[in-house]
Amino acid sequence: MKNVDDLIESANELAGQGLSNGEIADELNVSRETASWLVERGEGTATSAREPTDALDDIHVDWSALGRDSTRLADVGHAMADLLGGEDVDLVVGIEKAGTPLATTVALELDADLAAYAPRKHQWEEGDIEDLSGSFSRNFAEIRGRECYVVDDTITSGTTMTETIDAITEQGGTPVGCGVLVDKQGVEELEGVPVESLLQVIRVSRED
Repeated sequence: MKNVDDLIESANELAGQGLSNGEIADELNVSRETASWLVERGEGTATSAREPTDALDDIHVDWSALGRDSTRLADVGHAMADLLGGEDVDLVVGIEKAGTPLATTVALELDADLAAYAPRKHQWEEGDIEDLSGSFSRNFAEIRGRECYVVDDTITSGTTMTETIDAITEQGGTPVGCGVLVDKQGVEELEGVPVESLLQVIRVSRED
């Protein structure tokens, strides 16, 4: 199990490779704010030991045991396709980076076409993310006039999934369902689109 120091080291390595804070967040399956926090500590701008007021409200998800094995990944795709099933949908949209291989396995299971969306967080370092924009890859299927499923690995805040749903709608497509491996928020729908997850993280807290 990775601890905070392991994540700081990983974030520092990724930053050294030139990844943006948004891309680091995607790679480590944490929020943008958590990624920034980890990068700052990796650069030595603060101690890695957290103060009580410096706690993070986030959960790291490591699904590399699935991702590094094609058979396991295909099995996950089968499960996600089953979870999303019920609609006659012939297009699956994967959110880059980690959502695309998952979407590929789902599309294969459903005999559907594949589209890929790069969210604006991949360009994000600091400041207002609303000033940035995402894009669909031209190397994959067209969106306009089609119903589709949206697939990603995790939902941390729901911002990226919501952005993707809006982008699909702007392109003339109709998202009818979203599928993820892990939902950290326990959401049932985003922008009116149902969300299905293989796993949900439920925080249990007690007030004094």
